[in-house]
Amino acid sequence: MKCFQAVIFDMDGVIVDSEPLHERAFRDVFQKLGYGETHGMDFPAYYGRSDRALWQDFIAKHQPAQTLEFLADWKQKRFIELVKQEEPIFSGLPGLLEKLSAVCSLAVASGSLHPVIDEILAMKNLRRFFPVVVSVQDVARPKPAPDVFLRAAQLLNVAPEQCWVIEDAAFGVEAALAAGMRVIGITNSLPAEKLSRATHVVKTYAEIERLLLPG
Repeated sequence: MKCFQAVIFDMDGVIVDSEPLHERAFRDVFQKLGYGETHGMDFPAYYGRSDRALWQDFIAKHQPAQTLEFLADWKQKRFIELVKQEEPIFSGLPGLLEKLSAVCSLAVASGSLHPVIDEILAMKNLRRFFPVVVSVQDVARPKPAPDVFLRAAQLLNVAPEQCWVIEDAAFGVEAALAAGMRVIGITNSLPAEKLSRATHVVKTYAEIERLLLPG
């Protein structure tokens, strides 16, 4: 494997099996708004994007009385409740972080907001592995723009071409490539063909370890 200095992790669908819980949280809010069966939102189309993108499209479609900020906060609170109940950290992830952190710098670059990221990284003491954490709140543009990954590399003081990214979403893969980074797509949320633009596509964390830490 070519030399590298840092590995940048997406969070949702990579560190935590959260995509189903995001969908449940959205559906719970839609139900209470009266759109339980008529919301018309295609959740997989928003993998790798911010909640804001989905809410903007929902508001354009249905014009609810509530503001985007109110709806986003409501859904975020419900999501945090669900994630605290289940703590769905991917089982192979902590061991991979332990090994990688011994040889390179690690960061999180997420489309989620800091309060959500903080709750996730508090689980299994994961925060200790990440000296740098970047949220969509910290940059001008969300994925598929490269901003979160470029900001993470800047804070790590590592050149983009010296970074690997771990992603589960097509938008995230595009963002990493646009940042000039190499990217491993893991099929936690989408099938391999949806991640085909990635440098490598894998099914397991053991495969990531073999790619990045051969021998």
